[in-house]
Amino acid sequence: MSERGAVRRKLAREYSGAGRHRKTRILDELTGLTGWHRDYARTALREALTLKVVRARAPRAGKYDDAAVMAALRICWTAVRAPAGKRLAPFLPVLVALLRAEKAFDLTDAQAALLTGMSAATIDRRLATDRARLILRGKSHTRPGSLLKGQIPVHTWADWDGVKPDFVEIDLVGHEGGNSSGKFCFTLTDTDVATGWTVNRSVPNKARKWVITALDSVLARFPFPVLRIDSDNGSEFINHHLLAYCDEHEITFTRSRSGNKNDGCYVEQKNWSRVRELVGNYRYDTATELAKLNEIWELDAVFTNYLMPQQKLVSKERAGARVIKKHDTAQTPHQRAITRPEIRKRPVITMNAAFKHTKPLALSRQINALTAQLETLTTAKQAPRTKPALSNTGQAISRTS
Repeated sequence: MSERGAVRRKLAREYSGAGRHRKTRILDELTGLTGWHRDYARTALREALTLKVVRARAPRAGKYDDAAVMAALRICWTAVRAPAGKRLAPFLPVLVALLRAEKAFDLTDAQAALLTGMSAATIDRRLATDRARLILRGKSHTRPGSLLKGQIPVHTWADWDGVKPDFVEIDLVGHEGGNSSGKFCFTLTDTDVATGWTVNRSVPNKARKWVITALDSVLARFPFPVLRIDSDNGSEFINHHLLAYCDEHEITFTRSRSGNKNDGCYVEQKNWSRVRELVGNYRYDTATELAKLNEIWELDAVFTNYLMPQQKLVSKERAGARVIKKHDTAQTPHQRAITRPEIRKRPVITMNAAFKHTKPLALSRQINALTAQLETLTTAKQAPRTKPALSNTGQAISRTS
């Protein structure tokens, strides 16, 4: 179409000042090139050099300009901790129904249908400004454990295909707040590979007895039995105590390769999304803070596993420098677990009953209140003492004049 317009404009200049015979030849040329009727071609040549007044088209009314719908979208997004559109969109029908029952917002059936039908791209576009305000990072405290490595088999990232809902990865997250001296709390994170079911438990330090106590507590909170665990090579895991615990409870114990964090990728990604993002990077080193952390994890286990959709990587292909990843439809760990044929009816009934009593907004407010109390506790106490500077003779240098 643009080529026809260019030909028309070029011939129109010649046509306007040409004589009768020349105009005839120009018309013949234009109709031959474009296939237009002669009368249409004549009109097109006359109008080609005439400037037209172009009126701006009236903007089309936006489909999602309803303020109530957008306010409800922000409540949904905030209630489940600001997930990406691809995670939120598949869960919206369930979440909107739960929040309407909780009277978190007042929508008509038509408005609710409009909200639940919103695409992932639209959600991301509409919430771009809100998302831009979010940020944090942490550090690792893992020290390699050399004992018993020969007795604990290695399990790599390539061995996760076809895993049943009984294999969990475990890891510790340190709450040192930028100062790793002295004792401070750690959080043990346990994640089921097949379903994404995650439970946390905090301990006063990473001594072996606390790790085993926390592991015992966490495994009891899983709705299905755990038969295998996989850890990194930290000395808090690679020791006789944990190996004996696993033997006693008939749990298969495996470890990742040294220096390969990707072997424990399922639990490593939870260090940020399920720990740091919720309780931040502060230093927690008192009994009160430890108790508060565990109060948070008790509620967060319900929130994470019943209300937070997750996506799993289905395939990954490399095309030159480009890596193409495909993910499945986002589902909560609860939704994944109840569809697994390996899980018996009793755990499924228990999970469904717990889900029916879940109130997303009230639960979110309780967790936010506890995290605010935790932040108040840690910011109100004095800054942790730093190690004294030493002279060349090894004596501590006094900082007082």
